[in-house]
Amino acid sequence: MAKTILVVEDDMELLDLYAEILQVNMYNVQTATDGEEAVSKYRKLRPDLVVMDGDLPKLDGYEAFSQIIKIDKNAKVVIVTGFSEFEPKNKRALEQGLVSVISKPIGVDKLLDLTKKYTNVKNLENKI
Repeated sequence: MAKTILVVEDDMELLDLYAEILQVNMYNVQTATDGEEAVSKYRKLRPDLVVMDGDLPKLDGYEAFSQIIKIDKNAKVVIVTGFSEFEPKNKRALEQGLVSVISKPIGVDKLLDLTKKYTNVKNLENKI
């Protein structure tokens, strides 16, 4: 059974790229373009992993993460950010249960490695 990844990104080119990479590698991909939509989709879908931009409209990625973790304390959420992973808000989110902060730009191998790690997928070859 394919693992479900919720990709949340307001840059449509990046959203499409991440989704395509994950779909080609046999993940079930759902997408959202803002933090409110991410929380709503998380509530309905309960994906295996959320890969979310930190800077989103309506609710930023950190606010969306805070709401998601209230829905499911075991939620696996990764924030992708253009800022240093050592920013105070990243540290706070990690203390609250965020599984990882990844700095942009994120390459294909890094995206696939983190999805494998946090969805416990083993022996999957990168197809892109």
